[in-house]
Amino acid sequence: MSAPTVAPPRIGIVRNQNMDWETLSRHVRTFEAWGVESIWLCDHLQRPSRPDDPCLEGWTSLAALAALTTRVRLGLLVTSNTFRPPALVAKQAITVDQVSGGRLEVGLGTGWFEPEHRRFGIPFPGRGELVDRFEEAVQIIDQALRQDRVSFAGTRYQIEDAPFLPRTVQRPRPPLTLGAHGPRMLKIAARYADRWNSYGTVEEIAARNAALDEACITVGRDPATIVRSLYGWTIPLGVDPWESVDAFQDVVGRYGAVGIGEFLMEAPRDDQFPLAERIVADLGARDRSSG
Repeated sequence: MSAPTVAPPRIGIVRNQNMDWETLSRHVRTFEAWGVESIWLCDHLQRPSRPDDPCLEGWTSLAALAALTTRVRLGLLVTSNTFRPPALVAKQAITVDQVSGGRLEVGLGTGWFEPEHRRFGIPFPGRGELVDRFEEAVQIIDQALRQDRVSFAGTRYQIEDAPFLPRTVQRPRPPLTLGAHGPRMLKIAARYADRWNSYGTVEEIAARNAALDEACITVGRDPATIVRSLYGWTIPLGVDPWESVDAFQDVVGRYGAVGIGEFLMEAPRDDQFPLAERIVADLGARDRSSG
């Protein structure tokens, strides 16, 4: 298993965009000012837990936020592979990386919320096909973000001499974050991910982390080259991490002990902003002192 976390953790915020643009852009600028390393939107056409609330589309919101921010890294946690062909995702990623000046994190997942697909008329494959499609999509996106032109003849996707210019600002490509929980998805992450992201109890994360290490060894990759990242939302955590300094440190301590080095936390409520800002500032001070 990966060595337990000892350095100050990397902190990002996940902001569901179930709100109007003015509020979303204000929140993101606020989080950037706190000093978080990254801010992530979600790729949903409706928020699963609040399906009738307003919900802005992810990639177009990300592009607009790339032009409004200056420092923070930006991504979707994670892009639903069922919503768009992978070649289109690659073109979107190139565009946002250009707009942001090289601050894009490319988050990718299979897609999972079947009622959302039904409501919006988007086909939803069975589980096996979801993973089949995802594996080919990751290969296409990986190639398209590295090369000027790409051809790919897969079972699920085919592209022919497709140009992917201009190139991304980041070289050889922006980092890939793969959301993965099960054995087959973890094997895909072992081959392609720069960051692995998951959510769950400490015990679940520990088991998946160990499985990812094993998958890396099988494909001949150093497990330490993949960032281990937690999507921190309250239900699996068992506590609201923004409730207090102690609550946040408890989460970081418990999950850090099983190898997690980055915490992408669901955004605090508006009334929690002052405390959240102090928590982030304290972690930044610890990071500077350790360096």
